[in-house]
Amino acid sequence: MKKFILITLLILINCKEKIKNNSTDGENKNLNKAREFRESSNEDSAYVYYVKAKEELLKDKNNTEAARAIVNVAIIECDKGDYHSSITNSIEAEKLLKNKKDSNALKIASSNYNSIAIASKNLKNYSQAIDYYKLAIKTSQKEIDSLAFYNNIGDTYLEQKNNKIAKSYFKIALKTTDSIDFARALNNLAKANFLETPSYKAYPVLEKALLIRMRQKDDKEITSSFSTLADFYFKRNPKKSLFYTNEMYKIALKNKNPDDQLEALNKLILLNSNEYSLNFSRYVSLKDSVQNARNNDFQRFGLIKFDVEKQKRSNQELTARNFQQNIGITFLALALIGTFIWYRKRRQRILLESENKLKEQQLKTAKKVHDVVANGIYQVMTKIENQGSFNKEQALDELEFVYEKSRDISYENPDSQDEKFNEKISKLVASFKNDEIKTFTVGNQEETWENVTKSTQTEIYQIIRELLVNMKKHSEANNVVFKFEKINNLINIHYTDNGIGISDDLIFKNGLSNTVSRIENINGKITFETKTEKGLKINVSFPVS
Repeated sequence: MKKFILITLLILINCKEKIKNNSTDGENKNLNKAREFRESSNEDSAYVYYVKAKEELLKDKNNTEAARAIVNVAIIECDKGDYHSSITNSIEAEKLLKNKKDSNALKIASSNYNSIAIASKNLKNYSQAIDYYKLAIKTSQKEIDSLAFYNNIGDTYLEQKNNKIAKSYFKIALKTTDSIDFARALNNLAKANFLETPSYKAYPVLEKALLIRMRQKDDKEITSSFSTLADFYFKRNPKKSLFYTNEMYKIALKNKNPDDQLEALNKLILLNSNEYSLNFSRYVSLKDSVQNARNNDFQRFGLIKFDVEKQKRSNQELTARNFQQNIGITFLALALIGTFIWYRKRRQRILLESENKLKEQQLKTAKKVHDVVANGIYQVMTKIENQGSFNKEQALDELEFVYEKSRDISYENPDSQDEKFNEKISKLVASFKNDEIKTFTVGNQEETWENVTKSTQTEIYQIIRELLVNMKKHSEANNVVFKFEKINNLINIHYTDNGIGISDDLIFKNGLSNTVSRIENINGKITFETKTEKGLKINVSFPVS
């Protein structure tokens, strides 16, 4: 019989190992799909699969390849103009690559530093951009890449009108063996020269760079040459400047490149007074279109991350349920065998089951203690911190309330507070107000909460408190608004602050994962709205009954 038990356990363990082995295969399929989409210029689909690959690779503890996926996510976000999200992802990748010295990790790190530098430059943070370009050079595995980074540093100094230092970096970049990189450095060096010395005859050098780019049939680089030539002739010969600007605009239209079109239109507005109104109208229309497209990209990318995280949670819950079921089957088999052989130990098994139930109850109680007591004490601490004068009696009263609530938990007593729910909400929101943070509530009338059950009220109270705690810890906001509205049988809660916004790793950390779970418990929905500018909007809706 002991042999039979051993065989049963070995079978169960073997099944578990098979499940584990089937869950991983050498290469990550999502990462491969992402590469394929990226190579075909389908960045939206590539973004989806890079995000999925990141989660799988982190789960498998493959930090290097997870970092590769995250860096590509950051690069796509940077290309789309979402520079803050791009830097946030790059910093996450940087942490995964920390202390890794193999060539593969260093190559990824170099690309990551370059991405941070580009995003920082576009945010006009030139000093940070230069620091990260230098880190990219330090970790670069190829001289050709390092020389390209030297050109980027020179271009950053050029934007700051520091032409002399810019030229020193362009001269180093000219050592490259890559013809496109050489033409880029040559074009930039000529530009730095004529900006520093107006009498400098730049045309022969600019023409040489243009011819190299034309031979390579690189339209993006050709538009760059036309732009530089237009700048060179802007005051010297406006007619030639207009010619090169028109050539630049034609190629930008052909390639459907909105950034190059905007740059060309801006020059045309200044150079062609006869078509000023037409070009200005085109510029404004295109500018609005580009901004709307980028806002849509930001929202779409945010939803992609949210959906992947939601699927991740669902998979984790399913895995946990399956594991519990397998454990249950195992214990049932052992219990049946144990009953047949060791009937006299039945009392011990019953005691063990009772202890397990007690532990489960203790876990439930611990969760309630965290929700009610820990957050309650944090709220009292926040009030004490925020108030100019300390009211000892009021603080003691509120601590007494927390004590009574904790005692209620131990006896499983329902909430006996007679205070109206809208007043509780107003006091909660006001408790986070101080000299630096202003809090406001709109639409928090008593009738808003009519017919809302006590259990739902409890969840809503905890949700609002978790949002406030998260705001206090992370957002750096100074204005926070809660707007409540009741439409038919649906209550909407709109949270808005003017802080630094929210990053992906914060959506399901620092209490917000509990928030999402609570909302699902009351059949509600939550959406996060992120933008490039400062601020965060969270919309919560749930049925009254």
